[in-house]
Amino acid sequence: MGNNEEKSQVADVDRSLYDFRYEEKDAYRIEAGLTPEIVRQISEEKHDPDWMLDFRLKSLEIYNRLEVPDWGPSIAGLDMENVATYVKPNTKMAASWDEVPDDIKDTFERLGIPEAERKSLAGVGAQYDSELVYHNVKDEVSQMGVVYTDMESALTGEYADMVKEHFMKLVPPTDHKFAALHGAVWSGGSFVYVPKGVHLEIPLQSYFRLNAKGAGQFEHTLIIVDEDAYLHFIEGCSAPHYNVANLHAGCVELYVAKGAKLRYSTIENWSKNMYNLNTKRAKVEEGGTIEWVSGSFGSHVSYLYPMSILNGKGARADFTGITFAGKGQNLDTGAKVVMNAPDTSSSISTKSISKDGGVSTYRSSVVITNKAKGAKSSVSCQSLMLDPISRSDTIPAMDVRTMDADVGHEAKIGRISDEAVFYLMSRGVSEEDARAMIVSGFADNVSKELPLEYAVEMNNLIRLEMKGSIG
Repeated sequence: MGNNEEKSQVADVDRSLYDFRYEEKDAYRIEAGLTPEIVRQISEEKHDPDWMLDFRLKSLEIYNRLEVPDWGPSIAGLDMENVATYVKPNTKMAASWDEVPDDIKDTFERLGIPEAERKSLAGVGAQYDSELVYHNVKDEVSQMGVVYTDMESALTGEYADMVKEHFMKLVPPTDHKFAALHGAVWSGGSFVYVPKGVHLEIPLQSYFRLNAKGAGQFEHTLIIVDEDAYLHFIEGCSAPHYNVANLHAGCVELYVAKGAKLRYSTIENWSKNMYNLNTKRAKVEEGGTIEWVSGSFGSHVSYLYPMSILNGKGARADFTGITFAGKGQNLDTGAKVVMNAPDTSSSISTKSISKDGGVSTYRSSVVITNKAKGAKSSVSCQSLMLDPISRSDTIPAMDVRTMDADVGHEAKIGRISDEAVFYLMSRGVSEEDARAMIVSGFADNVSKELPLEYAVEMNNLIRLEMKGSIG
């Protein structure tokens, strides 16, 4: 795709997004770029404590100082001068089902999402599956001492000190330009605290507040799993996200204490005009485990590498991911691990699929420091290209600073074999279904790690991508 086309794809976004209504003024077009005044305005509207306003303003200074990354897919089509226009918490989102683009509507219908739920996903302030479900879940988990709330409430509630102690300590604003942007304009997201020894059997799911006020493209998720506790947190929703904004720079910070275990699952299907520049990071103490399960289907361009920092003896990180790049998509994804203590272990297993000229790049970094005696790490990346015009690259980096480590890496790049398609067709399966079945089988290691309804959704998404009916 040429750069001009790329630029127009973003310029064609619904421009009504850029007009705000304030109570004190009728209509006001916000100035281009980001200014301290805009940040103060966001902070005031969100009733931030003083330290958060200071934090936002410092982040803005860092944002203005840092350069846009020059090593991944081009984000030239993203007009950074307009970025301020995406951050106001009550930016007008598509307020009715009629305003949702046809391709997204079509996808919801093909995924079998009931009409009432589809409409609630499109409404401003509406909550998936009604307020009631969220509160039922909230009551059930709160009886176990688990805190599950929105970030704004957490910032000023009884856990304010815990938030202050952990907020953007794992992902500091100095990390990269979009982390700094996030620090300045973050809005929405979830706060979860699981007390010592509590094993939460039901997964917590962030889609209940998909379009609640303040939930934007800069949401912050902060999860603290205390000693010997267990949590499965699911990010995303049981349908593709609908979002007309074209930049997503969220941040996820996960703290896994001694002996604790956290599984963090994502099914991400942003609309295809989205620049997804998300930062996710976990710190794991002694004997703790972080498990990432990730399915990436959407976005025009993605930079996404969840990072695990193994800081305690025997800490473990597992990453299982699938990426599907179709027409007009350039998805640069992978994982990072820092092994910084003895007997730590990590495994990264990714599959990427590209079709219709899509570009899929697997990029990973495994760092084993001199403290990590007895460390074990394995990296496996497999790529499937469905036609001659698609592209797949793997860029694995390994930095091993101790002789006492066991490190393995394997990579495979291939195409669907005509023999396999022919075999399935000889059994009465159509060619289109045969190819979809083979791709679903290729993605099986991710779908089998997901709860049933998400596995079904992921297989439906693969089938729809194979039929070219999304984006």
